[in-house]
Amino acid sequence: MESLARGGTRWKRFAVVMVPSVAATAAIGVALSQGALAASFSVSGQQFKVTADKLDGDGFVQYGAIDTTQKGKQAVAVVGMDSAKITNLCQSVVVPVPVFGDISMKLSAGGEGSPRVEAKKLYIDADDLNANATFKNIDIGVNVDKTTKGPGPHNGDDYTKGSFSQQAESVQFTDVKQRAWATTAGTFKLSGLHLAVKKGKSECY
Repeated sequence: MESLARGGTRWKRFAVVMVPSVAATAAIGVALSQGALAASFSVSGQQFKVTADKLDGDGFVQYGAIDTTQKGKQAVAVVGMDSAKITNLCQSVVVPVPVFGDISMKLSAGGEGSPRVEAKKLYIDADDLNANATFKNIDIGVNVDKTTKGPGPHNGDDYTKGSFSQQAESVQFTDVKQRAWATTAGTFKLSGLHLAVKKGKSECY
C-alpha cells in the first residue's frame, strides 16, 4: 500500500491542475505529481462547499485530524480513497474582498454528457457531510495506524496515533453536500470543466 504524508510545509514536488486562483484561495484541486506532503497541513482558513450526485470510491478510510488555518487549529474528518469517480461535481467558495464585497467562484465538472470526474489518492478534509452512503466490507473502530483498505495516514500526520478510524473496500455516496477545508489528490481529472466568477454569493448549496 502506498502511503501519503499530508501537509503544506515541506512539499517535494507538486502541480496545480486547476485555475491557480481557485486553488490558492480554497485549496480546491491540488494535485501531487510525485513525492509526499509534510506533517502539518496548512490551509487558507476559508471553507468551501462541495456537492455531487454520486461518488464511487475504492479503498476508503476515514479518521480525525487537525488542519492548521490562518485562524488557528481546525478539527476535521479526513476521508481518503485510493480512487474515486464523481458524477456532477460542484465546488464553490465565497471570498470577501475589502470595499468590493463578496466574490464567488464556482467550479463544475462531470455533468450531463461528460465523463465522470476521476481522482487518485484523494483526501478531503471536511467538518460537515450530508449524503446517502453504502459501504462494502466496512471495518468500524479500527486502529488508525493499521489502515489497509485505503490510503493510510503517514506517521507525521497531525492526528492521535492509535485512535478511532473506519475503513471499507469500497463506498458509494449519493446526494452529497459537504463543507470542506481542503482537497488533495495524486491526480484529479475534470471532464467538462467550467469555472464561473461572480460578484456576490453564488454557492453549490
